[in-house]
Amino acid sequence: MIPNELIHGTTAPQGGDGDLVVHLVRFAGELRGAGVPVTPGDEIDGTVALGHVDIGDREEVRLGLRASLKIERRAWGVFDAVFERCWRLGKPPERRRRPSGPRQAPRTWPGDRNPLESLARRLERERSAGVEQAAESGGGRPGYSPRAVLRRRSFELCTEEELAEMERLLSQAVRRIATRRSRRLVASARGRVIDIRRSFRRSLAQGGELVDLARRERAVERPHLVVLCDTSGSMDPYTRFLLTFVLSLGHVAPRTEVFAFNTSLTRLTPWITAGNVAATLRRFARNVEDWSGGTRIGECLREFADDYLRQVVAGDTSVLIFSDGLDRGDTGALEEALLLIRRRARRVIWLNPLMGDPRYRPEARGMRAALPHIDDLVPAHNLESLEALLPMLHRS
Repeated sequence: MIPNELIHGTTAPQGGDGDLVVHLVRFAGELRGAGVPVTPGDEIDGTVALGHVDIGDREEVRLGLRASLKIERRAWGVFDAVFERCWRLGKPPERRRRPSGPRQAPRTWPGDRNPLESLARRLERERSAGVEQAAESGGGRPGYSPRAVLRRRSFELCTEEELAEMERLLSQAVRRIATRRSRRLVASARGRVIDIRRSFRRSLAQGGELVDLARRERAVERPHLVVLCDTSGSMDPYTRFLLTFVLSLGHVAPRTEVFAFNTSLTRLTPWITAGNVAATLRRFARNVEDWSGGTRIGECLREFADDYLRQVVAGDTSVLIFSDGLDRGDTGALEEALLLIRRRARRVIWLNPLMGDPRYRPEARGMRAALPHIDDLVPAHNLESLEALLPMLHRS
């Protein structure tokens, strides 16, 4: 995807490899010089179109620009020839002399490489590096962000100040869930899609005139979550942050149910205080029996399946289980409970903080029993791993 500043032109073009806006304007000028009418409005549509195609695929870019620039069918041949000349690898396009007319300002092409391919390579390098690029004042050179280092640090190694900063970063990341659009269309006063049926029904009150058009837009998809968090002693280094993550999820996904388990199961949802994470965590620690004690995962999940499953889990529910899988109880009960949960839930995701160690293997009794009945086993030892979980909550 092209950065917003390139699509909307909010930064001054510098003629760099990735400056697609400048390149597109020059391309439109070449088309006009070849007799193909292209308006400034068409150029704006072209820049927006580049944000919705695979910029590394020249054929997809060609078809996207041909449609967005509104090229007539009879001019397709000329368009293709100009596109091949302007977006090819190798030498910059040759300038043609105009037979008459006022002298135009000379156009120079930024480099001798295809800006689409160079921008695609640059974005891929940044994505694979996994570090934030921080522009230094005056120099504009990339550098490593302290936040990128913090995202990879294990919770058990963090200081109190670092945990507080990680909580702020996590709250920002979780907000992305509240803005994710689904494919489902719902009625909207300012939507972009015209609802033909509702528009015609409205027109009956106006004598059949389409005066007031009904509109639709893509609905905001808010996941339905049930979270079961292990609060036994072996999970102590991670419990605070995992529950903070759960509370942040609850703010943007109101249909979130939270349970704690160790040697018994406790429903935490009634004790959650909106906007006060610290007070909520203190209330949890005071009221949850055997906090930081032993654990019987199987018996607790079986209790959840017997007492709460039909109330809180439906076909659109994702069930998250935070646990290291170190179970001292009956693994048969664990298998039975997970089988019941899996049959009813949309997705079962097990988050294990021990997976942050590359030497870890899921060989504990609890994990071996759970693996056949879960959809995903993912790490949960640092901020980066929890951020990677967020897209999975929308995956079907």
